[in-house]
Amino acid sequence: MIKLQEALEILKKDENFHEVAFKKDYYYNWEEDFDFDQLSYDSRNTSASTLFFAKGLNFKAEYLEDLAAPFYVSEIDYEVDIPAVIVSNVKRAMSLLAQAFYDYPQNELKILALTGTKGKTTSAYFAKSILDEMNGQKTALLSTAETTLDGKNFFKSELTTPESLDLLKMMRQAVDNGMTHLVMEVSSQAYKTERVYAINFDVGVFLNISPDHIGPIEHPTLEDYFYCKRQLLHHSGYFVANSEMTHFNIIKQELETLGIPHAFYGKNSENQIVDSQAHDFTTKGLVNGHFDIRLLGKFNQENALATALATQHLGASIAQIKAGLAKAVVPGRMEMLATKDGARVYVDYAHNGISLKNLVSVVEPHHSGKIVLVLGATGNKGESRRKDFGQVIEEHQRLEVILTQDDSNHEDPKTIADEIASYVTRPCDFEADRAQAIRLAIQRVHDKDDAVIIAGKGADKFQLVNDERVPYPGDRAVAERYL
Repeated sequence: MIKLQEALEILKKDENFHEVAFKKDYYYNWEEDFDFDQLSYDSRNTSASTLFFAKGLNFKAEYLEDLAAPFYVSEIDYEVDIPAVIVSNVKRAMSLLAQAFYDYPQNELKILALTGTKGKTTSAYFAKSILDEMNGQKTALLSTAETTLDGKNFFKSELTTPESLDLLKMMRQAVDNGMTHLVMEVSSQAYKTERVYAINFDVGVFLNISPDHIGPIEHPTLEDYFYCKRQLLHHSGYFVANSEMTHFNIIKQELETLGIPHAFYGKNSENQIVDSQAHDFTTKGLVNGHFDIRLLGKFNQENALATALATQHLGASIAQIKAGLAKAVVPGRMEMLATKDGARVYVDYAHNGISLKNLVSVVEPHHSGKIVLVLGATGNKGESRRKDFGQVIEEHQRLEVILTQDDSNHEDPKTIADEIASYVTRPCDFEADRAQAIRLAIQRVHDKDDAVIIAGKGADKFQLVNDERVPYPGDRAVAERYL
C-alpha cells in the first residue's frame, strides 16, 4: 500500500517530479489522499486502486484508453482523461515507489549480487548452496536459469534481473517465506534500465568482463557495457573482484577511491588457486583449503573461489563453504551425460565467445577422439557473438561443428549460421531443427574418447521465435532421448 502524497514526496526527494497534469475539467479533491494497493506497468492489469507506470520506448497513448487506474506515472503527458504524475525518469520512479510500496524488503535480507560476462549463474548456485549450509535452506535465488523465493521450489526466470516492480515484489515474497538471504544476478541491463535503482547490496561480486551484449538494442559500446556493470561496486557494502579481469585497474582504483572494503582473487592477489585438478582444487588466502565441485575446469573453480570469499563475508565457515560447493548442482552448466558406448555429452549454457572458448578448452584435454559441437547464436541481439563463435571454432581445429537454431527471433537461423561459418576456414554443417542437430551429433560419437558439446541454451525450455516462446524440451532432455 502506498498513498499518493507519499509517492509524490518520494519523487520530490529524488528530484524526479515535475507536476501532476490533468485536463481543466478534471476534478480531484486534493485535500484527500489516495491509497494505491497495486503497482503495474501492464495496462491490461489495472484496477481503480492501481498506480500505473507508462514505460518503454514503444508505449502508446492508446494503451491508456481503457485503463482502470486513476493515475499514471510518465515522462510524457498523453493528455488523456486520467491525470498524469510527470517525472524525469519513469524507471527510477518505478524502483523507488516499489521499494516503498513493498516496505523496503531489501533491508530484511542479506543480499549477495553477482555481475560479469560469464559465470554469473554458476556462481549464484554455488553461493546459494553455501548459504543454505549456513542458514538451513533459507536462501532465495534470482538467476538467469531459475528463480526460487522459498529456497526449494524453482521456476523459469523471465529476465536475468527482473523489472523493479517485479523484483521488489519477489523480495517481499522471499521475506514473507522466511528467507534470510538472497543471491541474485545483476545484469548490465539492470543498471542501464534502472531496474535496481537506489538498491544497495551487502556483497557485490565482479567475475570478469569481455565484449558481449554489444548491439543497437543493448549497449552501443564496450565502454557503456563496462560502465553499467561497474555500477554494482558503487552500491555494495563489500566487494569481491577478479584481479585477472580486463581493466581490473579501473575496478581497483574505484574501490579504493570509494573506500569500499574488498577482496581480490586470482594471480597477483592474496587469494589464489594453487593447485587445480579436474574436479577439485586447493586455495590459499582468506579462504584456505581443499575443495571439491561437480563441474570441470579451472574457470568454474575460480567462480567457486569468488563465491567462497563473498559468502565468508556473510558469515559462512570454511566447513560450510566446502560442503556447499561439493553439493552445488547448476542446471544447464557443464551437465555431463554418457552414451551406452561411453562417449560423453556436455550440456552447457555457454552463449558467448569467451564462455565457449573456456568450455571447449576444458573438454578437449579429457577426450582424445572426436569432439562434436552443436551451436547456434541469438537473433536480434548480441550480434558480435557470431564472429566470436566463429573465431573459437577456427582456433579449435578438432571440433566438428553442427550449427543450428538458438533463439533466432526475427532472423533466419541459416543466415545467423552462415555468419558464424564465414569466420571458419573448414566446413560447418547446418541443421535448423535443434533437436535433430543434437541427434546427429550423438550419432557421430562412439566411445569414451569422444564427446559432444551442446552449447548455448542450457536449461532453457523454449525457443524465441518472432517474439514468441515456442516450447522446447531443453538440451538435456533432448540429449537423453537420443542416448
